[in-house]
Amino acid sequence: MTAPRRALIVIDAQQEYFDGLLPIQYPARDESIASIQTAINTAQQAGTPVVLVQHELPAEAPVFASGSATWQNHPEVAAHENVAAKRIKKQFSSIFADTGLEAWLGEQGIDTITLVGYMTNNCVIASAAAAEPLGFAVEVLSDATGAIDLSNDAGTAAARQVHEILMALLHSNWAAVTDTATWATALRTSAPLTKSDLITSAAQSRSTRQETQVSPR
Repeated sequence: MTAPRRALIVIDAQQEYFDGLLPIQYPARDESIASIQTAINTAQQAGTPVVLVQHELPAEAPVFASGSATWQNHPEVAAHENVAAKRIKKQFSSIFADTGLEAWLGEQGIDTITLVGYMTNNCVIASAAAAEPLGFAVEVLSDATGAIDLSNDAGTAAARQVHEILMALLHSNWAAVTDTATWATALRTSAPLTKSDLITSAAQSRSTRQETQVSPR
């Protein structure tokens, strides 16, 4: 198996998720941003390109308003703005929608993207799914992403439930999900990370259910 040619994509690590209307609730914000910082430092030390993504909406928008305080990158990420390999702005959930990122990755010879940032339940999953038909392998760092509580007419879900379910969903088809420390080792050794698949995930789920069932007396 050939060594992956990676790029680290930092998605929307902006103040909106800390001081704005969409505060990340799981994992803890200070922990996830620390993991993002670790991932950036590790990538830079390994010579892996880092792409910083910022969601940007019109100045009158309630969130991610262009030029606003909450539109700014978190200070731990903003510190790397001048040395990032590429910076892009987006208006949609997917990092590929109208951004030119796909072409840039191709020009750099990148075949694997590592996703960190926010939110698990929106831009991370949308970007991972969008990468599939483009031919990119995807990695997601579970401790360097985060989710929010959700409640609407369709139901209610706590942030931890949202995050953990989406990590399992991503690993079953769209991405190799791991933590930052494991990824850092893989990056330093140029080792690929493997994901599961729907058939294996379904079989393991059946096996787990069978093991936990209590036999009738």
